[in-house]
Amino acid sequence: MEPIQRLRRNLAACFFGNQGAIDRAVTCLLARGHLLIEDVPGVGKTTLATAIARSIDAALSRIQLTPDLMPSDVVGVGVWDPGESRFVFKPGPIFANVVLADEINRATPRTQSALLEAMSESQVTVDGVTHRMRSPFLVLATQNPVEFEGTYFLPEAQLDRFLMRLSLGYPSQEDEARVLIDDPRRTALAELSPVMTCDELEALQRRTDAVKVDPVLAGYAVALARATRESERLHLGVSPRGTLSLLQAARASAVLADRDYCVPEDFVSNVIPVFGHRCIAREQYHADAADSVRQILKQVLETVPSPV
Repeated sequence: MEPIQRLRRNLAACFFGNQGAIDRAVTCLLARGHLLIEDVPGVGKTTLATAIARSIDAALSRIQLTPDLMPSDVVGVGVWDPGESRFVFKPGPIFANVVLADEINRATPRTQSALLEAMSESQVTVDGVTHRMRSPFLVLATQNPVEFEGTYFLPEAQLDRFLMRLSLGYPSQEDEARVLIDDPRRTALAELSPVMTCDELEALQRRTDAVKVDPVLAGYAVALARATRESERLHLGVSPRGTLSLLQAARASAVLADRDYCVPEDFVSNVIPVFGHRCIAREQYHADAADSVRQILKQVLETVPSPV
């Protein structure tokens, strides 16, 4: 579809060489999901997140999360208005269509929790009054999984609100050389213009909701989730919310492939990005928990028979 292709080309102009990561991010957009981009510093996490935010003609905001940030700095606060003799709500940066939460694990758990209601219910409650978020609403968060000085682990409830966790990896030698020559962060990213309106995005999201899923494929998604719960190598498996997330990601993958129905590959390709951050490996596998979970999920895919 032309709107999707325009978006992919726009992102590729700033983020070189990793078309798979771009397609994952677009899948997350179509599925109405929030995206967590997790990797070592300097591989383009913020560049990709910023490119996504600037590619949509929508209200954008960026929150640089730090240990001294308070919940009111995110959601807003009631301010006394002497003229009206009452408190008036001043919305915070969370009230945007696309919110870039940079280095989310540097915020305290109290501030992280301020994002929880917005991400799960598209609303925030301040002083007993509920305020609805704009539509569409997307949180793009980045975090560094290596440096732990001055950081706080995201609680499982918060992680579960992200549809996907995406790791970028290092670029190829050719792509890294291209970054040195073209320096897209200073050129292409600074000049990036929106290529998709909110109405176009919402139309694509409605098309995603309408993608047909055969009951056999729905049963396959449940079997994959149950296999994580029954695995002796996992302390925590995938919840029903995770199964629903896999289904929605599969629908979005079908739209990306210009289909109105799902095939088994739509589920297989999304298992690790959707399930990976929802599973916890048992203690004996904690030497490299993220890699352990990925290996376990690969075994799950091998052991659960795929429908033909």
